[in-house]
Amino acid sequence: MSLRRFRRAVALVLELVLSIVRFWLLRLSGPLTWERRVRWVQQTASNILDSLDIEYRVDGQPPTRGLVVSNHLSYIDILVLSAAMPCFFVAKVEIGGWPFFGKAARCGGTIFVDRSSLASAQSVAEQMTERLKLPIPVPVLLFPEGTSTDGSEVIRFHSRLIDPATSLGVPITTAAIRYTVADGTPERELCWYGDETFVNHLWKVLGVGGFEADLWFGEPRVYTDRRRAADETHDEIAAMREEVGEAVVSG
Repeated sequence: MSLRRFRRAVALVLELVLSIVRFWLLRLSGPLTWERRVRWVQQTASNILDSLDIEYRVDGQPPTRGLVVSNHLSYIDILVLSAAMPCFFVAKVEIGGWPFFGKAARCGGTIFVDRSSLASAQSVAEQMTERLKLPIPVPVLLFPEGTSTDGSEVIRFHSRLIDPATSLGVPITTAAIRYTVADGTPERELCWYGDETFVNHLWKVLGVGGFEADLWFGEPRVYTDRRRAADETHDEIAAMREEVGEAVVSG
C-alpha cells in the first residue's frame, strides 16, 4: 500500500467515526429537524473530501429551493454536491444497503428509488413533492440519467421524477460536474460505472493525486412540462460540461 493510500484511508476511517459522534451529539442537543440533518451531511461530506484530498470549485450560485438536476459520474458527485449546498438526494435504492453511507444517507433525508418499480417511482414522486413544499432553504437533488456514466456524454434524462417540480411550479436548477487530475489522467478513470465494485473504485481514488472537481450551477428556471424540462436541462448540462472541459484544456 502506498503512503498516500494509507494516509487517506486512515483519515477517511477517522472522519467516518467522528461523523457518527457528531450525529449522536446532534440528537442529544435538540430535535432532529430536516435542516439540521442536511447540515450534518454537508459537514460530513466536506470533511470526507478533505480526508481524500479532493478539492472542488464552484461556479454559479447554489440554489436554496426547488429541484436541482445534475449529470452523474460517481458517488463522489454526492460528496461534492453535498459540500457545496445542503440538499435532499434522490438515490438508487442499493445505496441504502451500503455500510455507513446507506445509514448516513437515510439520516440525512435521502429518498431512495427502485428504478425498476413503477410503484417505487410513484412513492418517490410523492416524497419529493412533500420535500419541495417544506419551508426550509433545502432543494431536492436528482440525477435524471438514472445511472452513473464514464463521462463521455450526458445520456438522456428520464422525466418521470422531474414531474413533482413541474407540477408544483418550483424552479429547476442545472448542475454540471466534471473531474480533472493534475497528471492528465482521463476523467473516465475517476468515474464509477459499469461492473466495477465500490471497493475497487475507492482503492483507485485513494491513490490518485491532484484530484479536483469542477461544479457549475445554471440559472433557476420554472417549467410546466416535464419532458421539455428534461430535454432542456439535459442540453444545458451537456453544454456546461463542454465549456468546463474547454476551460480546463485552455488553462
